[in-house]
Amino acid sequence: MMSLLLAVFLLNVAIHLINTLGAATINELLWVLYNKLPTPTAKDASDSARLKKEVVRLKREMNAVSAQDEFARWAKLRRTHDKAVADYERSSTSVQDTKAKFDKAANALRWLGTNGMRYLLQFWFSRQALFWLPQGWVPGYVEWLLSFPRAPKGSISIQVWGIACASVIAMSSEAIAASYVLITKRPDMQTGKQEQEPQAFQSGAASTMAGEAKKEL
Repeated sequence: MMSLLLAVFLLNVAIHLINTLGAATINELLWVLYNKLPTPTAKDASDSARLKKEVVRLKREMNAVSAQDEFARWAKLRRTHDKAVADYERSSTSVQDTKAKFDKAANALRWLGTNGMRYLLQFWFSRQALFWLPQGWVPGYVEWLLSFPRAPKGSISIQVWGIACASVIAMSSEAIAASYVLITKRPDMQTGKQEQEPQAFQSGAASTMAGEAKKEL
């Protein structure tokens, strides 16, 4: 069975990833995956995407045809385009209504699986000591803070452990992001320095040649 320490840590990792990626991005990904399955909305979503491409294609063809020189062809394309737009709007309205319900369900399930689970664990194991500190290692008031709110004094409560996990995960994420930026930007900085050095050398060489010319005069 997974230990409570590891469970709280993994739960905080999941919450951090969701907050970093954003709820809208996750919902959009889940919606795409949901429509890949044989679900009732899969056909409607596929038809809506097909009609959208058709509208864009007809719009491009209309823009490529002159309404004055080829009026008959332009008028035919216009009628076809208007019909495709009407069909797309009907299909899109139905799909958007279904997607709004899907987003609400996804948000509720995501909250229950992350923050809801965190609150449940904190309530259920609030009196349990996750691990004990060595006796006399910290002052008494610090022991009380680390065991807040209802864990035995001298131990680490699940609330404090969750806060520590969230802080470490946030700092590690920032460190990884900063390291990535430094690694990816370093070649550009080196290239800039290499481009500047020949200019300085040329400037110094030009001043030396100018000085020699003055001496000859």
